[in-house]
Amino acid sequence: MGRVGAAGDNAAMESFFSLLPKNVLNRRSWATRAELRIAIVTWIERTYHRRRRQAALGRLTPIEFETMMNPPLALAA
Repeated sequence: MGRVGAAGDNAAMESFFSLLPKNVLNRRSWATRAELRIAIVTWIERTYHRRRRQAALGRLTPIEFETMMNPPLALAA
C-alpha cells in the first residue's frame, strides 16, 4: 500500500469491505467466530483472489497476475 491517507488505497479497501458483508456476513447466521473466520478466509481465497478481475492488474485476477510475474523456475542442467 502507498502512503498514509492515499485515496487509491482507501478505494481498494472500501471496495473490499463493501463486498465482504454482501458475500459472506449477511448470507446467514454464524454460530461461532471460528465458523465465520473460516467462511471469510474461504471467500477470500476461492472467490475474491481467484475469480475477481481487477482493472489495475490489466483485467487479470490476482492469482493470474502473480503467476505471470513469478514463472516457475527452470530446472538447472
